[in-house]
Amino acid sequence: MDEQERAAFRAFVRDNHPDRGGDPAVFVAGLARFRAGPEHGSPAPSASGADGTGDAYSDPEDPRWDAPIEILTPLPAPVRVAVALIRTIRWHRQRRVQ
Repeated sequence: MDEQERAAFRAFVRDNHPDRGGDPAVFVAGLARFRAGPEHGSPAPSASGADGTGDAYSDPEDPRWDAPIEILTPLPAPVRVAVALIRTIRWHRQRRVQ
């Protein structure tokens, strides 16, 4: 996918994504057009599957593409401080061993 096709795809997603107020039916139809490829007049996202044999978008049964987006809340400040402290201690221990 060249930069122009990528820009068109990203603009479509930005304007029509259901999480941003777009119509879900229009979004699904647009994604189908992009996935169809250039032979249908639309660019397709090019990504190889896990086994390298084809398009990662071609498997409609793949749950990764239909899963809802999860928004995680940030951790409370004391927990973030504790995590930073633990990571710092581990980093210093690794440095001393080497």
